[in-house]
Amino acid sequence: MAGLGACSGSVDAEQARTCRRALPTLVPEGARITVLRTAAGPRDRSIRIDFAQERDGRTPLPRYAVCEFSGLSRTDLSGLTSDRGAVGGAALYLLKHYYLDTPDAAQAEPGAG
Repeated sequence: MAGLGACSGSVDAEQARTCRRALPTLVPEGARITVLRTAAGPRDRSIRIDFAQERDGRTPLPRYAVCEFSGLSRTDLSGLTSDRGAVGGAALYLLKHYYLDTPDAAQAEPGAG
């Protein structure tokens, strides 16, 4: 566990922003997201975000997402996995090319926590 804590200070701010912008796509419409922790992920060029999914009248649900970044650029999202499984193929392509850099994504981005 000490190794993970030591890595948490080295999270790239732009990668963390990109990963936070992907979080709203992982929860049901109308759910709120509270970022609990951002740390280095399990692999090189990856980030793990622990968050709570909140919906009115329900107990907050603990969730997580791991964003992986390619070597093409430091913010090129190459993989997204949550506690519900991997986002892949066309869904990942659409997320990268038609959502992450939009004003809607910026507005929906949950706080850094």
